[in-house]
Amino acid sequence: MKSFSYTIKDELGIHARPAGNLAKLAKSWKGTSITIEKDGKSVDAAKLIMLMGLGVKCGDTVNVTVEGPDEDNAVKEVEGFMQANL
Repeated sequence: MKSFSYTIKDELGIHARPAGNLAKLAKSWKGTSITIEKDGKSVDAAKLIMLMGLGVKCGDTVNVTVEGPDEDNAVKEVEGFMQANL
C-alpha cells in the first residue's frame, strides 16, 4: 500500500472535468484500488459521483491511497496528475 497527501491548488477544487479525468485514470489501473479521503470520508477514485460528493475545495488536503499489484507506478501517475491538474 502506498499513500500520499495533497493540498488542492485549483481555485475550483475537484470539479467535474478533472474529477472525470481522475476517475478515468483510476479505472485504467486494473486490479489496483485508488481511494481518496477527506475529513474521514473515503471514496473510490474510479467512481465520479462519489469523488464529486467529497466536496473538495481549494486549500483542502486529501489523502490518496493506492493498493494493488502495480501500486508503485499507479501512485506516481496519480500524484503527477494531481500536481498538473489540481
